[in-house]
Amino acid sequence: MTGRNLIDLLTKDSRAGIDRWVAKYPAEQKQSAVMAALRIAQDQNDGHLTTDLMDAVAEYLQMDSIAVYEVATFYSMYEMKPVGRHKICVCTNISCMLCGSEKIVEHLQEKLGVGFGEVTPYGRFSLKEVECLGACVGAPMFQIGEHYYEHLTAEKVDKILDELD
Repeated sequence: MTGRNLIDLLTKDSRAGIDRWVAKYPAEQKQSAVMAALRIAQDQNDGHLTTDLMDAVAEYLQMDSIAVYEVATFYSMYEMKPVGRHKICVCTNISCMLCGSEKIVEHLQEKLGVGFGEVTPYGRFSLKEVECLGACVGAPMFQIGEHYYEHLTAEKVDKILDELD
């Protein structure tokens, strides 16, 4: 990016949020807030990161850009391309698989007309396969936003999706 400070890509509210996380660490270890900073930057950008936003986080935390890219591409909670207003993260790990997550995935893909990593027309939903979300007792399950939905059936999935804006 030329002619503009990359940090300016982070909104005032985003910088304030990052500062709250930075304050939790010793001053010389502000890069420890990188995961929170990436989440905040992603949230300000409708749920996905861009190279410029990652570079802005790197500059803000005084890190090498490559170190920020490594974090952003390693963890599944960060998105490198646009996602739907409602990102459906379906657990397909062992507990969910044994309890029927494959039927939930098939139902979602048929109902929404998209596969994993895709977004529905008009951007309402996106579908993502994730590893364990730590709710094995409620398998099969998925996460939409900050909410977990457990003991899923096709009927329950339809009701959940119909109630979303």
